[in-house]
Amino acid sequence: MNKLTISAIATAITLAFSTVATAAETMSKDDHKAGQDKIAAEYKSAKAACDSLTANAKDVCQAEAKGKEKIAKAELNARNKPGAESTYAVSAAKAEAAYDVAKQKCDEKTAEEKTACVAEAKAVETRAKADAKASKKPAAAAAAAKPAKEKSASKKESPGEYVDDAVITTKVKAAVLEEESLKSAEINVETYKGVVQLSGFVKSRADISKASAVAGKIKGVKSVKNDMVVKGQQ
Repeated sequence: MNKLTISAIATAITLAFSTVATAAETMSKDDHKAGQDKIAAEYKSAKAACDSLTANAKDVCQAEAKGKEKIAKAELNARNKPGAESTYAVSAAKAEAAYDVAKQKCDEKTAEEKTACVAEAKAVETRAKADAKASKKPAAAAAAAKPAKEKSASKKESPGEYVDDAVITTKVKAAVLEEESLKSAEINVETYKGVVQLSGFVKSRADISKASAVAGKIKGVKSVKNDMVVKGQQ
């Protein structure tokens, strides 16, 4: 496997270690259904965009579309039913999605190179899942040991100002999609303790600035870390 392929897999698998924000309460049935419908629509659109491609490029495109759908479903379930298991499920989904894409990319290689390529991609996925599973245990133990009084106090640190990371992420994504110049961009949103991280690809540097401005206006956002790049300049 060449260095470019290894780098691509490593980058994708790294997402499996991202902190998954969980909501303080489960979602309403309407919100959950709306989330499911949105995921289905986005997958249908992404898959349709692959129809203009051929051969391996089409297979890779379809794998990427399916991977995004799998991750989105896992993240939606994590927001609906927060907990260590749901958090792990998101990490596993990201690892599996990255592997599925990497495996398709391996098809471009010769028989011998392809075997080694797939084997290495599988090894990276396995390590990612193992690390995610290992991190789940101390997190679950810490949550169980945390006194109820302490949990209650943590929510009262900033009365009227506390906004859950998952809520922020959802609102930022929605705000980005509402912007005409950004709705077709490939923008990923992660939030940890009010700090929003944007990544992905846009058409221009103006779109990078616009995305940061949109995210910064959302209630609860403390700062915005922008790691987006302009397509063709990465």
